[in-house]
Amino acid sequence: MSETESSTITIKKSTYTIIIVVLIAALLGVSFVSGYMIGGYGNTITGAAVQPSAQQPAQPSAPSQPSAPTQPSAPSPTVQVSADDDPVKGDPNAPVEIIEFSDFQCPFCSRWYSDALPQIQKEYIDTGKVKLVYRDFPLSSIHPQATPAAEAAECAKEQGKFWEFHDKLFENQASLSTASYKQWAQELGLNTQQFNDCVDKKKYQSEVTKDYQDGQAAGVTGTPSFFVNGINIRGAQPFSAFKTIIDQELAK
Repeated sequence: MSETESSTITIKKSTYTIIIVVLIAALLGVSFVSGYMIGGYGNTITGAAVQPSAQQPAQPSAPSQPSAPTQPSAPSPTVQVSADDDPVKGDPNAPVEIIEFSDFQCPFCSRWYSDALPQIQKEYIDTGKVKLVYRDFPLSSIHPQATPAAEAAECAKEQGKFWEFHDKLFENQASLSTASYKQWAQELGLNTQQFNDCVDKKKYQSEVTKDYQDGQAAGVTGTPSFFVNGINIRGAQPFSAFKTIIDQELAK
């Protein structure tokens, strides 16, 4: 091999080496910059807290402004609602009256019967402080057995067994039917011939309708709905909601 050829080969290798070095340096630089940028966005995306540097200490927070004085709450509006001649649980002369508009096929009414009523019964009805009046508000468009059940309960009331029948209906809500009403009347010791005739002839249809109309006039749109000395409570509210208003009324 000639000297010229050897010199030419040496130059090409050197050039190749230089190119490799430059490329490696460039790649390292891009990698460093990219790593820095990705890490910064990562902190932003994940919501990592940024700590204040020594040169930029955190600024003290502004003093809180004094809160405005609390205004006394307005008294709850009352509605004049008649108890009519509907069934009463408790002392008729109790100082607090709860008028309930309910539907025997309504699941929320059943929930209130199971959850809140036992506590109201124990603390207020049994102690003579509260009386409960039951009025019918059957939502017949969605509860086909609501009206028949209400009429059957009125037939039981005719023989002095309204509340016992009321409990049967709520405790067996999945089995509401005319056949069931007649069976429960027999279990409760009612005169079955009288009860069956009453149910079959829809004797108390107008009574149930009147309750519904009175409820509408009082602003009832759904069940259960209650008036505690005229103060409206809507829905299957817990015992605590009733306790607050009952105690308020007893303190007057």
